[in-house]
Amino acid sequence: MTVRDTVLDRFREHFDEAPALVARAPGRVNLIGEHTDYNDGFVLPAAIERAVHVAARPRDDSTVTLVSVDFHSDTQFSIDDLDDPDLPAWSKYPRGALWWLQNRGHILPGFDAVIGGDIPIGAGLSSSAAVEVVMLELGLALAGAEMSQQDKALAGVEVEHQFIGMPCGVMDQMASAMGVAQHALLIDCRSLDVRQVKMPAGASIVIMDTAKRRGLVDSAYARRREECEAAAEILGVEALRDATREGLEAARDRLSSVLYRRARHIITENLRVQATALALGSTHGGGLKTAGQALRDSHASLRDDYEVSCYELDVMVDIANAQAGCYGARMTGAGFGGCAVALVDEGAVEAFVAAVGPAYAEKTGLEPHLYVTQAAAGSGVERV
Repeated sequence: MTVRDTVLDRFREHFDEAPALVARAPGRVNLIGEHTDYNDGFVLPAAIERAVHVAARPRDDSTVTLVSVDFHSDTQFSIDDLDDPDLPAWSKYPRGALWWLQNRGHILPGFDAVIGGDIPIGAGLSSSAAVEVVMLELGLALAGAEMSQQDKALAGVEVEHQFIGMPCGVMDQMASAMGVAQHALLIDCRSLDVRQVKMPAGASIVIMDTAKRRGLVDSAYARRREECEAAAEILGVEALRDATREGLEAARDRLSSVLYRRARHIITENLRVQATALALGSTHGGGLKTAGQALRDSHASLRDDYEVSCYELDVMVDIANAQAGCYGARMTGAGFGGCAVALVDEGAVEAFVAAVGPAYAEKTGLEPHLYVTQAAAGSGVERV
């Protein structure tokens, strides 16, 4: 049974009637471009086939009843009192989306809803961004309003900043809202320009959850941002996106070893993102091999220059890169745990999964989860 079917069934069971609307928003995986977003750089994410679904029916009053399949919980609140601190923590992201819509003047009715998904929570695949985007889709439909997919994504970012209190970048919500089947998205994090990059036929994306939950991320993330800002100031650029390898080398004696390596990662990673997008979109042979090498180089840079990998991620990436049919693998996400990603020949995927999981478990004592996916479509809503 699909997640969509489960959500629909749970709605009928709980409310004894059929829903009127079903909205969907996918998670995402970042193929390449790590820690470049807050340096005004480039990223190359893709929406994945795993998603959050919400089924709903409007009510005649201002009450919202929200049932969570994943948290085995339900809650009820007024559409006019969305910032109640006593409500369950899992409901804050859905409430944040509704709060944003109300603040922009949209008139929302009360409604009954069931929400559920198959995006692993806490694995770095943007389940929270998917919840924000799916509730924006639902709220707009209930209000009879329309908005571009990019504006939905930017609304999700504002929910994070203003309601959740998390100073995230734009990538997660843009991938969830703007994803295109069989395409990655090349996002310029300064201009917010988005270009679709067709994924080559014959390759699958394999997401490898290390089962190592991310530690140190908040403090390390803040420190890396400070280091990048310090390096940019010494290099005389607005952001490291504007720095060049030549400029970096010319200023090497004015940079500490740490700042030099942090800047080198950002500069080279931006180049790798653009090279990967070019390679994947190439009609000539060898594009996947070129992209795969960029993924391998990205991991080495994140491990050595940016120092955000960990033993488990390194083991997973090394095992993946050693498999036949693997073009390249790297850690993905903020680091210190979470997931790695690989581009794998479709004909080799079954053997890849069968080999990588046990080899990783033997070396780490952790049970990984591997997810095979293709680049998927972005969010939407339908009447049922």
